[in-house]
Amino acid sequence: MVALLRTGRRSWVEYAAMVEERGSARAILEDELATDGNASGQQTLLTPGHPDAQDLIDAAQTDLERWDAQGMRLATVLDPAYPANLRAVHDRPPMVFVAGCLTPADGNGIAVVGARKATSHGLASAAAIAQHLTEHGYTVVSGLAAGIDTAAHTAALGRSGRTVAVIGTGLARCYPPQNAALQRRIASECAVISQFWPDAPPTRRSFPMRNAVMSGFALATVVVEASDTSGARMQARLALAQGRPVFLLASLVAQQAWAHDYAKRPGTHVVRDPTDITTVLERLIAPGSLVA
Repeated sequence: MVALLRTGRRSWVEYAAMVEERGSARAILEDELATDGNASGQQTLLTPGHPDAQDLIDAAQTDLERWDAQGMRLATVLDPAYPANLRAVHDRPPMVFVAGCLTPADGNGIAVVGARKATSHGLASAAAIAQHLTEHGYTVVSGLAAGIDTAAHTAALGRSGRTVAVIGTGLARCYPPQNAALQRRIASECAVISQFWPDAPPTRRSFPMRNAVMSGFALATVVVEASDTSGARMQARLALAQGRPVFLLASLVAQQAWAHDYAKRPGTHVVRDPTDITTVLERLIAPGSLVA
């Protein structure tokens, strides 16, 4: 998979679908190298000096061994270790890197997200929600950002619960830098996941992409505080598009026009207390699972 993605012929979402359909990343890689990547299949890339599939696979294997030695393991869409909830969404990445250890219990993960510049009320609400979810056996999922994310992760760890950080950089980096110790602790006690190459820096595009993976990884998303331009608002939209429930705090709905609009959409629930979230979740998942 690493070798295939490095050819850069198509989007990663396309490659995820192609690999799942064929059941082999190598088969797709060989096809890509043999043609220009278009349906015509006329122009060959196997020119003198161009690496063949095995050369690319050998280079990828070297990198995989180095990343594994650094505590970063790769799970592709063909691997049993790939998160089941994420596999079920249409915009899943073809692979994720994991620091730490995902457990079956993380399939009951709930994303708690919100503003980086959070109010004291927002921080307290995020902590209360994370603590409540932890006490009811849910994994708290968030994005390791300042503000609401940090409060949610910290509260879950404080209750000796599971928390998973879905980050917008590679695993070898940390953003914001002040959360480096928190990232290391989550990787040590729970798990940090990323869809990006390990050394990838933060970019304007990487955080919206992170939000799509976070909403796909989680059974549902709780938005605590978020402005009209917040990534948390984007995650609410992405979660609904993926068929996942969205919980909006009543205080957010009262203060933000976008949240007031979203509250009217199917799949959205307005909550005033953490118990409202688990009451709805237990009703939704009682017969089976939200995983498609």
